[in-house]
Amino acid sequence: MSVSSNVDVVFIHGAWVGPSCWNNFRQHFERRGLRSIAPSWPFDDRPLEALRAAPDAALARVGVQEIVDHYEQIIRALPNKPLLVGHSFGGLFVQMLLDRGLGVGGVAIDSAPPRGVMPTPAAVRAGAGVLFSWLGWRRVLRISRESFAWGFTHNLTAAEQASAYDEHVIPTPGRPFFQAAFAPFISATKVRYDNADRTPLLLVAGERDRTVPAAMNEANFAQYCKHPAVRAKTELRTFAKRSHWIIAEPGWDEVAEACVDWAKSRALLATERATTAAL
Repeated sequence: MSVSSNVDVVFIHGAWVGPSCWNNFRQHFERRGLRSIAPSWPFDDRPLEALRAAPDAALARVGVQEIVDHYEQIIRALPNKPLLVGHSFGGLFVQMLLDRGLGVGGVAIDSAPPRGVMPTPAAVRAGAGVLFSWLGWRRVLRISRESFAWGFTHNLTAAEQASAYDEHVIPTPGRPFFQAAFAPFISATKVRYDNADRTPLLLVAGERDRTVPAAMNEANFAQYCKHPAVRAKTELRTFAKRSHWIIAEPGWDEVAEACVDWAKSRALLATERATTAAL
Protein backbone atom coordinates (compact mmCIF):
# COMPACT_ATOMS: atom_id res chain seq x y z
CA MET A 1 0.00 0.00 0.00
CA SER A 2 1.37 3.42 -0.95
CA VAL A 3 1.28 5.74 2.07
CA SER A 4 1.40 9.52 1.86
CA SER A 5 3.67 11.26 4.32
CA ASN A 6 0.83 13.65 5.18
CA VAL A 7 -1.30 11.44 7.42
CA ASP A 8 -3.17 12.68 10.49
CA VAL A 9 -5.41 9.65 11.12
CA VAL A 10 -5.17 5.89 10.57
CA PHE A 11 -8.55 4.11 10.45
CA ILE A 12 -8.62 0.42 11.35
CA HIS A 13 -11.63 -1.69 10.42
CA GLY A 14 -12.99 -4.79 12.11
CA ALA A 15 -14.09 -8.24 10.99
CA TRP A 16 -16.46 -8.96 8.07
CA VAL A 17 -15.90 -5.58 6.42
CA GLY A 18 -13.06 -3.75 4.69
CA PRO A 19 -11.75 -0.18 4.65
CA SER A 20 -14.83 1.06 2.75
CA CYS A 21 -16.75 1.02 6.05
CA TRP A 22 -14.82 4.21 6.88
CA ASN A 23 -15.83 6.15 3.76
CA ASN A 24 -18.21 8.47 5.61
CA PHE A 25 -15.80 9.07 8.48
CA ARG A 26 -12.87 9.76 6.17
CA GLN A 27 -14.86 12.32 4.19
CA HIS A 28 -15.99 13.98 7.41
CA PHE A 29 -12.45 14.10 8.80
CA GLU A 30 -11.22 15.47 5.47
CA ARG A 31 -13.76 18.29 5.69
CA ARG A 32 -12.21 19.10 9.06
CA GLY A 33 -8.80 19.34 7.39
CA LEU A 34 -7.55 15.91 8.47
CA ARG A 35 -5.81 13.51 6.10
CA SER A 36 -6.25 9.81 6.62
CA ILE A 37 -5.49 6.30 5.44
CA ALA A 38 -7.54 3.15 6.04
CA PRO A 39 -5.31 0.13 5.40
CA SER A 40 -6.82 -3.32 4.97
CA TRP A 41 -5.98 -6.39 7.03
CA PRO A 42 -3.12 -8.59 5.78
CA PHE A 43 -3.86 -10.35 2.45
CA ASP A 44 -7.02 -8.26 1.95
CA ASP A 45 -5.67 -5.40 -0.15
CA ARG A 46 -7.73 -6.31 -3.22
CA PRO A 47 -11.12 -5.29 -4.65
CA LEU A 48 -14.17 -6.49 -2.74
CA GLU A 49 -15.32 -8.70 -5.60
CA ALA A 50 -11.97 -10.51 -5.69
CA LEU A 51 -11.96 -11.03 -1.93
CA ARG A 52 -15.44 -12.51 -2.05
CA ALA A 53 -14.72 -14.76 -5.01
CA ALA A 54 -11.35 -16.09 -3.83
CA PRO A 55 -10.00 -14.98 -0.45
CA ASP A 56 -6.26 -15.57 -0.05
CA ALA A 57 -5.64 -18.93 1.63
CA ALA A 58 -2.99 -17.28 3.82
CA LEU A 59 -5.75 -15.26 5.49
CA ALA A 60 -6.78 -18.38 7.41
CA ARG A 61 -3.57 -18.20 9.44
CA VAL A 62 -4.01 -14.54 10.38
CA GLY A 63 -4.76 -13.81 14.02
CA VAL A 64 -4.71 -10.81 16.34
CA GLN A 65 -0.92 -10.72 16.59
CA GLU A 66 -0.42 -10.74 12.83
CA ILE A 67 -2.97 -7.98 12.28
CA VAL A 68 -1.58 -5.72 15.00
CA ASP A 69 1.97 -6.29 13.74
CA HIS A 70 0.76 -5.39 10.24
CA TYR A 71 -0.67 -2.07 11.39
CA GLU A 72 2.36 -1.35 13.55
CA GLN A 73 4.59 -1.63 10.48
CA ILE A 74 2.38 0.80 8.57
CA ILE A 75 2.23 3.30 11.43
CA ARG A 76 5.96 3.21 12.12
CA ALA A 77 6.62 4.02 8.46
CA LEU A 78 4.83 7.37 8.85
CA PRO A 79 6.96 10.41 9.63
CA ASN A 80 4.67 11.56 12.44
CA LYS A 81 2.51 9.77 14.97
CA PRO A 82 -1.13 9.69 13.79
CA LEU A 83 -4.41 9.49 15.66
CA LEU A 84 -5.67 5.89 15.57
CA VAL A 85 -9.39 5.20 15.10
CA GLY A 86 -10.72 1.64 15.13
CA HIS A 87 -14.09 -0.10 15.05
CA SER A 88 -15.00 -3.49 16.54
CA PHE A 89 -11.87 -5.67 16.32
CA GLY A 90 -10.22 -2.51 15.03
CA GLY A 91 -10.97 -0.89 18.38
CA LEU A 92 -9.13 -3.71 20.15
CA PHE A 93 -6.21 -3.27 17.76
CA VAL A 94 -6.12 0.45 18.53
CA GLN A 95 -5.87 -0.30 22.25
CA MET A 96 -3.06 -2.78 21.63
CA LEU A 97 -1.20 -0.37 19.34
CA LEU A 98 -1.43 2.42 21.92
CA ASP A 99 -0.08 -0.04 24.47
CA ARG A 100 2.93 -0.50 22.18
CA GLY A 101 3.59 3.24 22.22
CA LEU A 102 2.11 4.00 18.80
CA GLY A 103 -0.21 6.90 18.00
CA VAL A 104 -0.75 10.30 19.59
CA GLY A 105 -4.01 8.88 20.91
CA GLY A 106 -6.79 6.54 19.91
CA VAL A 107 -10.53 6.13 19.51
CA ALA A 108 -11.94 2.63 19.99
CA ILE A 109 -15.52 2.43 18.69
CA ASP A 110 -17.65 -0.56 19.79
CA SER A 111 -14.34 -2.21 20.61
CA ALA A 112 -13.90 -5.96 20.75
CA PRO A 113 -12.86 -6.82 24.30
CA PRO A 114 -9.25 -6.99 25.46
CA ARG A 115 -8.33 -9.77 27.85
CA GLY A 116 -10.10 -9.15 31.17
CA VAL A 117 -13.46 -8.08 29.70
CA MET A 118 -16.03 -10.87 29.63
CA PRO A 119 -18.58 -11.14 26.79
CA THR A 120 -22.28 -10.66 27.42
CA PRO A 121 -24.88 -13.23 26.24
CA ALA A 122 -25.65 -11.07 23.17
CA ALA A 123 -21.96 -10.94 22.25
CA VAL A 124 -21.72 -14.72 22.60
CA ARG A 125 -24.67 -15.10 20.26
CA ALA A 126 -23.09 -12.70 17.75
CA GLY A 127 -19.93 -14.80 17.62
CA ALA A 128 -21.58 -18.22 17.81
CA GLY A 129 -21.60 -18.73 14.05
CA VAL A 130 -17.80 -18.56 14.01
CA LEU A 131 -17.14 -20.41 17.25
CA PHE A 132 -19.31 -23.36 16.18
CA SER A 133 -17.86 -23.53 12.67
CA TRP A 134 -15.98 -26.74 11.97
CA LEU A 135 -12.24 -25.99 12.36
CA GLY A 136 -13.20 -22.32 12.37
CA TRP A 137 -9.91 -21.23 13.94
CA ARG A 138 -8.00 -22.28 10.82
CA ARG A 139 -10.43 -21.23 8.10
CA VAL A 140 -11.56 -18.13 6.24
CA LEU A 141 -15.24 -17.72 7.05
CA ARG A 142 -18.25 -15.87 5.69
CA ILE A 143 -21.13 -14.19 7.49
CA SER A 144 -24.69 -14.62 6.28
CA ARG A 145 -26.98 -11.73 5.45
CA GLU A 146 -29.17 -12.68 8.40
CA SER A 147 -26.29 -12.75 10.89
CA PHE A 148 -24.88 -9.45 9.65
CA ALA A 149 -28.31 -7.85 9.94
CA TRP A 150 -28.78 -9.17 13.49
CA GLY A 151 -25.34 -8.22 14.75
CA PHE A 152 -24.55 -5.06 12.81
CA THR A 153 -27.40 -3.35 10.99
CA HIS A 154 -30.60 -4.07 12.94
CA ASN A 155 -31.28 -0.31 13.16
CA LEU A 156 -31.66 -0.13 9.36
CA THR A 157 -34.56 -1.00 7.07
CA ALA A 158 -34.42 -4.30 5.19
CA ALA A 159 -33.37 -2.50 2.01
CA GLU A 160 -30.62 -0.61 3.84
CA GLN A 161 -29.41 -3.83 5.45
CA ALA A 162 -29.13 -5.49 2.05
CA SER A 163 -27.26 -2.51 0.65
CA ALA A 164 -24.78 -2.45 3.56
CA TYR A 165 -24.10 -6.16 3.12
CA ASP A 166 -23.58 -5.86 -0.63
CA GLU A 167 -21.31 -2.81 -0.34
CA HIS A 168 -19.08 -3.84 2.56
CA VAL A 169 -19.09 -7.48 3.64
CA ILE A 170 -16.08 -9.71 2.90
CA PRO A 171 -14.78 -13.06 4.25
CA THR A 172 -12.74 -12.93 7.44
CA PRO A 173 -10.38 -15.27 9.31
CA GLY A 174 -11.88 -17.18 12.22
CA ARG A 175 -8.71 -17.11 14.32
CA PRO A 176 -9.21 -13.67 15.96
CA PHE A 177 -12.67 -14.72 17.21
CA PHE A 178 -11.25 -17.80 18.91
CA GLN A 179 -8.41 -15.79 20.42
CA ALA A 180 -10.93 -13.34 21.86
CA ALA A 181 -13.19 -16.14 23.12
CA PHE A 182 -10.32 -17.93 24.87
CA ALA A 183 -8.72 -14.73 26.19
CA PRO A 184 -8.74 -15.90 29.83
CA PHE A 185 -6.33 -18.68 28.87
CA ILE A 186 -4.08 -16.99 26.28
CA SER A 187 -2.48 -13.56 25.93
CA ALA A 188 -3.35 -12.76 22.29
CA THR A 189 -5.70 -9.89 23.23
CA LYS A 190 -3.83 -8.66 26.29
CA VAL A 191 -3.61 -4.94 27.04
CA ARG A 192 -1.66 -3.44 29.93
CA TYR A 193 -4.43 -1.54 31.67
CA ASP A 194 -1.86 0.02 34.03
CA ASN A 195 0.37 1.42 31.28
CA ALA A 196 0.73 5.03 32.43
CA ASP A 197 2.81 5.87 29.34
CA ARG A 198 -0.09 5.12 27.02
CA THR A 199 -1.47 8.11 25.10
CA PRO A 200 -5.13 9.22 25.52
CA LEU A 201 -7.96 6.86 24.60
CA LEU A 202 -11.64 7.48 23.90
CA LEU A 203 -13.94 4.46 24.10
CA VAL A 204 -17.20 4.85 22.15
CA ALA A 205 -20.20 2.60 22.77
CA GLY A 206 -23.52 2.13 21.01
CA GLU A 207 -26.51 1.74 23.31
CA ARG A 208 -28.18 -0.83 21.03
CA ASP A 209 -25.03 -2.68 19.99
CA ARG A 210 -25.55 -6.45 20.07
CA THR A 211 -22.12 -7.57 18.89
CA VAL A 212 -20.22 -5.59 21.52
CA PRO A 213 -22.90 -4.38 23.94
CA ALA A 214 -22.32 -1.10 25.76
CA ALA A 215 -21.83 -3.05 29.01
CA MET A 216 -18.65 -4.53 27.56
CA ASN A 217 -17.30 -1.08 26.71
CA GLU A 218 -18.14 0.00 30.24
CA ALA A 219 -16.25 -3.01 31.61
CA ASN A 220 -13.33 -2.16 29.33
CA PHE A 221 -13.33 1.41 30.68
CA ALA A 222 -13.55 0.12 34.27
CA GLN A 223 -10.35 -1.86 33.81
CA TYR A 224 -8.46 1.33 33.00
CA CYS A 225 -10.16 3.20 35.85
CA LYS A 226 -8.46 0.93 38.39
CA HIS A 227 -5.27 2.88 37.71
CA PRO A 228 -5.53 6.64 38.42
CA ALA A 229 -2.78 7.74 36.02
CA VAL A 230 -4.40 5.80 33.19
CA ARG A 231 -7.93 6.81 34.19
CA ALA A 232 -6.98 10.45 33.60
CA LYS A 233 -6.15 9.61 29.97
CA THR A 234 -9.25 7.53 29.29
CA GLU A 235 -12.81 8.53 28.47
CA LEU A 236 -16.03 6.70 27.62
CA ARG A 237 -18.93 8.04 25.59
CA THR A 238 -22.12 6.12 24.88
CA PHE A 239 -24.40 7.10 21.98
CA ALA A 240 -28.11 6.41 22.40
CA LYS A 241 -29.98 4.21 19.93
CA ARG A 242 -26.82 3.21 18.01
CA SER A 243 -26.09 -0.31 16.80
CA HIS A 244 -22.75 -1.96 15.96
CA TRP A 245 -22.99 -0.20 12.59
CA ILE A 246 -22.53 3.08 14.43
CA ILE A 247 -19.88 4.27 11.97
CA ALA A 248 -22.17 4.08 8.92
CA GLU A 249 -25.81 4.16 10.05
CA PRO A 250 -27.83 7.40 10.23
CA GLY A 251 -26.26 9.62 12.87
CA TRP A 252 -22.72 8.50 12.06
CA ASP A 253 -21.74 12.15 11.52
CA GLU A 254 -22.48 12.99 15.17
CA VAL A 255 -20.15 10.20 16.23
CA ALA A 256 -17.44 11.29 13.78
CA GLU A 257 -17.66 14.89 14.95
CA ALA A 258 -17.44 13.77 18.59
CA CYS A 259 -14.23 11.90 17.77
CA VAL A 260 -12.71 14.97 16.10
CA ASP A 261 -13.78 17.24 18.96
CA TRP A 262 -12.31 14.87 21.54
CA ALA A 263 -8.99 14.70 19.67
CA LYS A 264 -8.92 18.49 19.42
CA SER A 265 -9.77 18.90 23.12
CA ARG A 266 -6.83 16.63 23.97
CA ALA A 267 -4.54 18.54 21.56
CA LEU A 268 -3.83 15.32 19.68
CA LEU A 269 -4.06 16.77 16.17
CA ALA A 270 -1.18 18.62 14.57
CA THR A 271 -2.80 22.08 14.57
CA GLU A 272 -3.81 21.79 18.24
CA ARG A 273 -0.37 20.47 19.22
CA ALA A 274 1.26 23.43 17.49
CA THR A 275 -1.13 25.91 19.14
CA THR A 276 -0.57 24.37 22.58
CA ALA A 277 3.20 24.45 22.14
CA ALA A 278 3.06 28.14 21.22
CA LEU A 279 1.18 29.14 24.37
